[in-house]
Amino acid sequence: MGNDKTNMFVAIGLSLLVLLGWQYFVAGPRIEQQRQIEAQNKAAQAQAQPPGVTPDGVPSPSPKEGGPAAPAPGTAPTPPGGPVSREAALARSPRVSIETPALSGSINLKGGRIDDVALKNYHETIDPKSPEIVLFSPAGTETPYYAEFGWVGSEAGKLPNGETVWTADGKTLAPNMPVTLTWDNGGGLIFKRIIAVDDKYMFTVRDSVENKGANAVTLYPYSLVSRWGKPHTQGYYVLHEGMIGYLGDDGLQEFTYDKLAKEGAYGGANTKGRAYNNVTGGFLGITDKYWAAAVIPEQTAPYTGAFTDRTDGTTNVYQASARGDAVNLAAGASAATTQRLFAGAKEVNVINGYQKEFNLRHFDLLIDWGWFWFITQPMFKALDFIYRLFGNFGVSILIVTLGLKLLFLPIANRSYVSMAKMKAVQPEMTSIRERYKDDKVKQQQAMMELYKKEKINPVAGCWPVLIQIPVFFALYKVLFITIEMRHAPFFGWIRDLAAPDPTSIVNLFGLLPFTPPEYIPIHLGIWPIIMGITMFVQMKMNPAPPDPVQAQIFTFMPIVFTFMLGSFPAGLVIYWAWNNTLSVLQQYVIMRRNGVKVELWDNLRKTFKRGDKTTGKPAATKS
Repeated sequence: MGNDKTNMFVAIGLSLLVLLGWQYFVAGPRIEQQRQIEAQNKAAQAQAQPPGVTPDGVPSPSPKEGGPAAPAPGTAPTPPGGPVSREAALARSPRVSIETPALSGSINLKGGRIDDVALKNYHETIDPKSPEIVLFSPAGTETPYYAEFGWVGSEAGKLPNGETVWTADGKTLAPNMPVTLTWDNGGGLIFKRIIAVDDKYMFTVRDSVENKGANAVTLYPYSLVSRWGKPHTQGYYVLHEGMIGYLGDDGLQEFTYDKLAKEGAYGGANTKGRAYNNVTGGFLGITDKYWAAAVIPEQTAPYTGAFTDRTDGTTNVYQASARGDAVNLAAGASAATTQRLFAGAKEVNVINGYQKEFNLRHFDLLIDWGWFWFITQPMFKALDFIYRLFGNFGVSILIVTLGLKLLFLPIANRSYVSMAKMKAVQPEMTSIRERYKDDKVKQQQAMMELYKKEKINPVAGCWPVLIQIPVFFALYKVLFITIEMRHAPFFGWIRDLAAPDPTSIVNLFGLLPFTPPEYIPIHLGIWPIIMGITMFVQMKMNPAPPDPVQAQIFTFMPIVFTFMLGSFPAGLVIYWAWNNTLSVLQQYVIMRRNGVKVELWDNLRKTFKRGDKTTGKPAATKS
């Protein structure tokens, strides 16, 4: 028995060391290593690929295209010495401003790119005065990120590119105020681009071309999203970040930045990627945890979609592009194509609304619901519905948890009734163990006969836990991926349900005037401690296992879970604590109804009462 106890304490100690050491030795160094690798990649010297056209006919525009050539009217030359600030890059060229209830920014008339977009309703921190989230940035900055539309073709004369300066008929793009861009190539082709935007995050781009020349031409419409440099990612397996698209019959396609780099060569030694031919319907783009940019071709016209990773000097350029079929334009004829761009926050109702409004194939998959979408999506809908009634996602979590308890009440009741019956026959079970302590086979047979006689299901107690696992995972997924949970407050010190409890035992929950380091080994706030207490009380509602080692493990389990959940989203910890509390109340009522004594206080007294180390019985009082 002594060896068993020693092994048990060693196991618990090792478990705690693993839990505490994970953040200190793995989580922190992992991010630091990722930053170092990104810095090394930027510093590595690679053969630059000259600007050109990929095999599918979609151009690979570069902020460095054209170099410091003679400036076009109204623009400034590219400054030497590398990237410039965002403000300096925006001031280099004429622009049309973007003003909507959700977005601010501008369209670059040099190139006709949508390369300046900020999200008005979202900030970098919970402080409403902190900077707005910047989605798109223009060429010439440290990390360009933009969308581009246009035409490609051969033997069609000069076509608009990144150096083309368009003429606009207005100064501001706003809902119900579209802007028309015009450019004449001087060779008989006149290009027009009508850009419209709604009050949220959807741009509609109608590109038309009129052939006033004497010869017929063949053009291909294209759209793309281009991102320069590998962004910082969360790196969690439950969340996809990188290239994403739903490409017709090819279905959902997802490439992380690292996975795309492992694809085969695509258009040259410095480019890797994958193409999808003859696609109809869907979208393709680049997604972050909460934001995304995706081009949406005409849903009834076939196109070729591609995801590429191109090395431009020392920078990786990630691109999602779509190229439509050939448009044969006879002399005197004209043609037009309409494409769309989503650039904004991945709000669930907005995404679903666009899918329905524009009949987009599985546009809802822009949000990573995961393999268990049939659980996570209903979970979000329930939380969102309650939130709209009470205006607090924390309250919504409490009410939805109560609703789930009521939904699974029959199963839980059978489980707790079985547990109550097992507690009632505890003396008989102890007698059987003593009677057949040297014959395990007969002991098990006698136990099964007792279970059958009293109609007890010995595994019924597992059902509440098994039911809670998918609910726990679904809530974790919803809290982690949905932007609605980002910066959603509860009460008191919980100002972001998607972030861990900000209090820490290290500074005595804010009483000491310092902030603990981000990757300190122990992150333990008030709510994780409350959760641990409720879990401990729930376990003490049940009779202690007859095996002393197993009983000790059950005693220490709440401590292990408290530390393990310390770094989880606060909303998840609040759910767990509330669920434990409801379970205690439910089990108390059922045990009383079945005439079984609730020995909660007795079990708590036994736990904290000093006992004999060898027998486990209370030590004798010295006279």
